[in-house]
Amino acid sequence: MLQLSGFAQVDNLTANSRPLLLRLIDASMAERHINLEHDACLFRGGSLLGGFDRIVTFEAHRAEIERIARDKQLVVLPDHFGYLGGGDVIRVVPGRNAIRVLFRVTASANYFLLTERCNHYCLMCSQPPKDIDDRWLAAELQELIPLLPVSTPFLGLTGGEPTLLGDDFFRLLSATHIRLPDTAVHILSNGRAFQDFEFALRYARIGHKHVSLGIPLYSADPEVHDYVVQSKGAFDETVKGILNLAALGQKVEIRVVVHKQTCEGLLELSEFIFRNLTFVDHVTFMGLEITGFTRANMDKIWIDPIEYRQELRSAVQFLASAKMNVSVYNHQLCVIDPSIHRFAKKSISDWKNEYLEECGNCSRRDQCGGFFSSSKLARSEHIAAFR
Repeated sequence: MLQLSGFAQVDNLTANSRPLLLRLIDASMAERHINLEHDACLFRGGSLLGGFDRIVTFEAHRAEIERIARDKQLVVLPDHFGYLGGGDVIRVVPGRNAIRVLFRVTASANYFLLTERCNHYCLMCSQPPKDIDDRWLAAELQELIPLLPVSTPFLGLTGGEPTLLGDDFFRLLSATHIRLPDTAVHILSNGRAFQDFEFALRYARIGHKHVSLGIPLYSADPEVHDYVVQSKGAFDETVKGILNLAALGQKVEIRVVVHKQTCEGLLELSEFIFRNLTFVDHVTFMGLEITGFTRANMDKIWIDPIEYRQELRSAVQFLASAKMNVSVYNHQLCVIDPSIHRFAKKSISDWKNEYLEECGNCSRRDQCGGFFSSSKLARSEHIAAFR
């Protein structure tokens, strides 16, 4: 697992200045000095690129850089951040010497938290909602977007509930459309805001051809869905939102987190989707991430995936036979039925993806999705390597 935040030695930066976004520039990059306010030279020893006021380096090169660039603004990172490279973007908070990696060119997926506010209180929420003013998150992303490579293949926007940002939500989407027109943008939303047709229309009018929404639907029974998200009436509003988006030709993915409250109804949910929401672009069945509210509600939601193996197989096979695009995320190949292995994806973000000791000699490890780093708190008792 990669460490994305920590502390650094920061020299010659004003302690009370606001957080800085720094794009790391190294000799391999063809484009340089595009944004001098945010660009910093990434130093790994040897000759120093000229023209930079700010230098970012690592502990291993501290003595060398202090000798040749004593008058520069320096950010010296612990060596475990050595995975950073040209084009990556970090946030530096000078007063606290705190750093956070915001964007990695080589990441399998870069996701951005837009807000911690939400109108759901899901039993298994991995990002428990907070009723706070965190508009700075959207403002930071607005500042970050111009620093990203035009070739960026994918960006994810998540929360909380991103649509609660209102105007800021639409401003961010417009910025990605203008700056990154060929980048796939995936938004995780509960979909309820789109029950308002005018809201859905405003979203559609941005015109981003590669934007899609991942919207959760946990059961064909409205009471079960509303219980899981802890919000009465949520099912009806979510389905209406999906229908409005479909009427406007927008891309929608339905996400189903599988746990004790949802596993028995998977086939019925698949049938509901086929009958009523056949137009959706993708349906994903997702395993639990053992973090956030999941830890507090383990007795209500944790179940060994082997116990719902047949239900998951039936749901996936039903949608596949109906020619719908279906996938299985966050599951290990050894706990799902072999007949649906071809639908399993390596979906866990690389910075929090791990494998167990017993996976070391597995002949199918490269095809398996592995585990969340939090899975040490609960995992299937039936993990076994393929030979």
